[in-house]
Amino acid sequence: MNSNEHEDNRQYKVVVNHEEQYSIWPADRENPLGWSNVDKSGSKAECLAHIKEVWTDMRPLSLRHHMEHAA
Repeated sequence: MNSNEHEDNRQYKVVVNHEEQYSIWPADRENPLGWSNVDKSGSKAECLAHIKEVWTDMRPLSLRHHMEHAA
């Protein structure tokens, strides 16, 4: 079994940071510093599909605010 097959069977969770940037993280591991749960977990594909659906603006939150105020 290669590492990709092993990873596909793992459970992941969706996490978000203070800049509203999303990522996936193994469900059985503590979140990295500065990242919070988004209440979505499942297979890697399910988590990535959720991120694709909700993360429609890839710009960090601070940049979005800066651009709104500059306009």
